[in-house]
Amino acid sequence: MARYPTETLKLWKKAKQLREQYYIDYARAKDKGGIRWSGSAWALDAIPEGLGKDVYLLTGEPYAASVAHDPKFNKQCLDAAESAGFARDLCAYMRSYWGGIYINKYLWGGEFPKPDFNFQTQICCSHSKWYQHASRLEKVPEFYIDVGVGPYKDLDESRLMYVTNQGLESIEWLEKVTGRKFDDELFIKAVKNEMRSTSLWAEICTLNKAVPAPLDEKTIFSLYVLATLNKAKQWCADFYEELRDEVADRVKRGIAAVPNERCRVLSDTQPPWAFLKIFRYLEEYGAVSVGSLYTFGLEGIWETKPDGTWGPRTTPMAKGIEMNTREQAMRLYADWNLSKPQFQHFYDPRIKTEMMKTMVREWSVNGVMLHLNRGCEGLSMGIMQNRLGLAAAGIPVMTYEGNMGDDREFDLVRTQNRVDSFMETLNLKREFAHV
Repeated sequence: MARYPTETLKLWKKAKQLREQYYIDYARAKDKGGIRWSGSAWALDAIPEGLGKDVYLLTGEPYAASVAHDPKFNKQCLDAAESAGFARDLCAYMRSYWGGIYINKYLWGGEFPKPDFNFQTQICCSHSKWYQHASRLEKVPEFYIDVGVGPYKDLDESRLMYVTNQGLESIEWLEKVTGRKFDDELFIKAVKNEMRSTSLWAEICTLNKAVPAPLDEKTIFSLYVLATLNKAKQWCADFYEELRDEVADRVKRGIAAVPNERCRVLSDTQPPWAFLKIFRYLEEYGAVSVGSLYTFGLEGIWETKPDGTWGPRTTPMAKGIEMNTREQAMRLYADWNLSKPQFQHFYDPRIKTEMMKTMVREWSVNGVMLHLNRGCEGLSMGIMQNRLGLAAAGIPVMTYEGNMGDDREFDLVRTQNRVDSFMETLNLKREFAHV
């Protein structure tokens, strides 16, 4: 039974077009004499932007997630990686990406577009090995920046400068391998774009505290991904500004993502991309997944506000802090990225538990769904400790097993049965609002 008005997101088509254009631009970059590079969604995107206005990036995880949404093509990629001797318990995204190189096929048609270099950060256990092997297969140069310096609450001058100096060293390397002169103005502009993008995304997620929620997580998956593609580009920051305004308008008018909302849940880690229908199944109970630490904090940059609530981190620009030199910008850029919420739980699962408890409280959440994701060791690390910590706080929790990038490890019927049981504990019955 509908309780709230709903309508299609006006910017939905534009978001889809931006994503498609991103992958096309990368594939065709060499036709225009441009530079192509690859790295993860956590790579420091703004640094290579100093090489020129014709620099194009392929982020590995979002690309592999798109591959995972196409089970037939993904099977070719996974089979190729396994035939090369790589075990199924490795990062599913990494295997899909490697597989694409082995079979030399690009999801959007043609041969796999070879980058000019790989440029990567290291915090997840697979990050550097992913691009080390890709670089060997593609025979391209590689550079890695270690950002594993401990939780942000313990950041000191030596740790900050450790990352800052690596960023500055990478500029010399980029000039050497590309033969281009690094433009500090382009780099500083890119840093500002990234700060705008990631603060705006956090602001958009904050708007989902409203009841009814203006966005559901299945929709959020298609929106947060733009920051994972290239958050340092002007188009990304500008789009999020437009999106922020539209979502704020939805809140003002009481527009709901799920018209029969009567229960709010929080999810965790990447979803099983081939089975996003599980989020529509929740809606049959009037349950809306309002987000997750993953969708909020993978690219969103947050801070605790004076009133104690979680909100978007204030940019240096808004504080009137100048960025006139390469060194100033790199230091601020390193500090900004090291505060990323999803970085924190790599050091202690209790940090993640506390962040999730904050989200349960501030987003008016009734229960939490934890995906025991065998495809990502990094974001699933400590997840059972998270379950215990949430349960100890009196928060209803359910778990389900799966794999974000390997559909062979997800059982839809079994997961729906677990959802049924969980909804029963929340005193909800199916309304069949969405079939």
